Amino acid sequence: MAENQAIVKFLTEDNEEIQFSVIEQTTLNGVNYLLVAEDSEEDEAECIILKDLSEKDAAEAVYDIVEDDKELSVLADVFAALLEDVEIKKA
Repeated sequence: MAENQAIVKFLTEDNEEIQFSVIEQTTLNGVNYLLVAEDSEEDEAECIILKDLSEKDAAEAVYDIVEDDKELSVLADVFAALLEDVEIKKA
């Protein structure tokens, strides 16, 4: 993990805290997305894309995992273009 990467903590529906490293973020059609990976020292990490579902002016952000295949494909291509030195394999 790079020293300047942001670390974010999320609470699951079961109130379990999970820590992720933010690899990149982007906005597409007015919606914010984060490409994150669980904090890991390995060269290869499994990443997920989170979609910001927060209400405007909300005190806390609400994110959900992007699961729609079409949306995931488009976002994977966008993040791959933003991260030229990183290979993104679509599952």
